[in-house]
Parts: sequence; C-alpha cells; structure tokens
Amino acid sequence: MSFPAGFIWGAASASYQIEGAANDDGKGLSVWDVMCRKPGAIWCNQNGDVACNHYNLYKKDIALMKTLGLMSYRFSISWPRVFPNGIGAVNKKGLDFYSRIVDELLEKGIIPFVTLFHWDYPYELYCKGGWLNSQSPNWFSKYVETVVRVLGDRVEYWLTMNEPQCFIGLGHLEGKHAPGDKLGNAEVLRAGHNALLAHGKAVQIIRGCSKRKANIGFAPAGVVKIPVNNHQKDIDAARNLMFSIRTKQYWNNTWWMDPVYLGKYPEDGLKMYEDELPPFSSEDLSIISQPLDFFGVNIYQGEKVFVNQDGIPDEIANNSDHRFTAFDWPVSPECLYWGPKFFYERYKKPIFITENGMANIDWVMLDNRVHDPQRIDFLARYFREMKRAIADNIDIRAYFHWSLTDNFEWAEGFKKRFGLIYVDYNSQTRIIKDSGFWYQNVIKSNGVDLGFSSI
Repeated sequence: MSFPAGFIWGAASASYQIEGAANDDGKGLSVWDVMCRKPGAIWCNQNGDVACNHYNLYKKDIALMKTLGLMSYRFSISWPRVFPNGIGAVNKKGLDFYSRIVDELLEKGIIPFVTLFHWDYPYELYCKGGWLNSQSPNWFSKYVETVVRVLGDRVEYWLTMNEPQCFIGLGHLEGKHAPGDKLGNAEVLRAGHNALLAHGKAVQIIRGCSKRKANIGFAPAGVVKIPVNNHQKDIDAARNLMFSIRTKQYWNNTWWMDPVYLGKYPEDGLKMYEDELPPFSSEDLSIISQPLDFFGVNIYQGEKVFVNQDGIPDEIANNSDHRFTAFDWPVSPECLYWGPKFFYERYKKPIFITENGMANIDWVMLDNRVHDPQRIDFLARYFREMKRAIADNIDIRAYFHWSLTDNFEWAEGFKKRFGLIYVDYNSQTRIIKDSGFWYQNVIKSNGVDLGFSSI
C-alpha cells in the first residue's frame, strides 16, 4: 500500500542550527548567540557561529534536496537577521537571503515551508523583557508582516512557531536552552500566554497580507502516550493521560494546544495554576484560536500507558525493549500511530508531522560513506505505523524528517547527529548517508517500499 496521492515528503531545519554567518550582513544577536557565550552552557562550549554555513552554501544544500527527491523543505527565518534589533529598521540583506532560498527551492520544484519562529529570539528584545513583555506579540506581528509581504507571493505553507514547550519551558523555566532563565511558574505562564497570543496575531497577519492562499499551522511538540495493548481500558487510559495536566510542568499537550484549537485553556490546567495565572481575556483567546488549516506536530517518541491495579492510568517506568537513540530517547514507533490518532480525534485537523527522526552515532567510514542502518530501521518502523494510521482513516498529509543535515543541536552542540546528510563541520563537506538514499527511494515509491535493503 502506498501513502495517499499528494502526500508531502520533506525534511526540516532551523535557522540558528544551520545558517552560521552569525555576524554577517547586518544580522543582530539572538538569545542563542548570547547563550553560547555562557561557559558550560553548551557541550564543549560550541556555538552556531558557523554551523553548516548554510548562509553561503544554500544552493549546494538545495541541490542535495533535489537529489534526495524532497517534495518540500521546512526551514525557519531568523528574526534578528531580518530585524537586527527585533523592531525598528529592517535588514534588507537578511530578508533578501530568504527570498533567494524561496526562489531556489521553487526553481528546483521543492515546496517552501516556512517557520517564522524557531527559537532565535532577538537579544535586544530579550533585554526589554522578551516574551514577558506585553508588547512581545506586537513585536512579533511586525516581524511577521514584514516577512509575509515579501515572501507571501511565493510561499503557500507557514508555521507560526516551533515547540513552545521548549523555548518557554526549557528556556525560561529550566534554563537549559536560551535565554537560560529559571523563572517561577507565574512568569513562565505569562511568557507562554504572550507567545500564544503572538501566534494568533501572526495567523491574522498571514491571512491578511499573503498574496496567495495561505495554509497555516503551528508546530508544538507532541507528548504521546501509547496503550500497552489494544484493550479498550488501556487505550482510554493513554488518551486520558495524553490530554491531562497532572503536575506543574510545561511538558504537556493541552496547555499549548487547547487554546489554539479549542479556544480555551484546559480546566485541569487552570485549576493546577490558579494562583499563578497571568491576566487574560476572552478577546485574547479569540485571537489565539484563529482558525488553522492543519495540525502540525513534532513527534519523536512515546510513553507506554496501562491501567494499574487500582484502576488508575499509569506509565510504564522504563522501556523494557531497551531500544534508545543516541539522545537516550526510546525507540517507540507506535507513537506515529497513536499520536496522530488521538490528536486527530481531539482537534479534527489534517495532520502534518512537522518533525520526526533520531540522533545516531554517525561517522565517515573507510569507504567514504556514512552507513546508518539504525536510522533506516527506525524510519521503516515509524513509517509503517504512520501508514497504519492512514489505513485507519487518520488524515495524515505530510511528513518532514528531522533533519536534512547534521547541525548544531542546541545545548548538545555538534555532539548529536540527526541528518540524512552528514556534515564535516571543519571542511563543510556534505555526504548523503545511507538513510538519505533510503528516504529517496521511499519518496520515489510514495512509501510503498519500506524495506530495509532498498538502497
């Protein structure tokens, strides 16, 4: 069985992780530029100053996308490359860079899929309070309007922002990601609400400014629960936990998704945070819940759930299969069945898997190739589950592999390799991995051939 006609096969990246050129052509500082200066914040004190040098090598990278047969490429725009101070004067050279990328993609027959915010928040705006400032949604709106007025004649697919659980939770609560803050829940909730409000205003602006019909989504992290078996009680338990907030932490679905798709914060979250909630109005929620065209979601793993002896939904404490990626994330292919299924049932939007993939231990071998059989096996297992979901009438329309190339993996520096394409960061040499050629064949067959030896 093939995937549906018109299914979009793509790959994804993010500006700070690949572009380099951190100080070139008028780009301003981002919070990640500054975070990387903090001793010990990043593995081996590495940074994204050069990264994959995509800023200068984008034509070569797009040629490799064409070789792989990618139908679409998801990339993000660096806010401080367009507005060096976050607001004020536009940096035309920065905006022109993204215009050239769009033109090059279209020339190669690849659909540009633009993410407007993938974590590189302008440092100058952070100094004004960042997401805590009530003006932050308006700052974001001006940036979005500027980008859409230039690219909206050629770009059809937009994502407003990527994984608020991470840039708010890891960045403002745990301090592991930029800007490296460890705030209290009240401040974190305020920053999160402002980010969601910025998302909603961005949707309004894209609708109003795009010169062509826009397809708009949002890319939160998907926290997936997998029933330990097909007993209805365990399926119900997994669904219950997947859409519950049980502790005061950011790693959940409904706090970030319900306001966007249902127009309200979840009741259990409101009760959990009742003494720490920021002020917000029904008008705020109306803006946040602007209609979207698809449900974008990043899914990498899932946790198995069962009903315990007390009749209460519970998670299995460890992965008994002992299959883990180089990031120590469990290999759990069923997450691409149950995740889309539960999200589709709740939010009733076509599903776009905006990120999925695995960190592996890759290096150039003596034959000058990069052999990554674990990644091929991983993808084959996950794709079979995604195909099973589609067979069960779950409307999945696109898949974006994370990532196109190896890149700067945030706090892990260059230690983790997610790419279909190997990057030697010293020479900037690119080598398509075995998994890249395997994915090329998957695209060519529209998912008919998921065999391990299809390269």
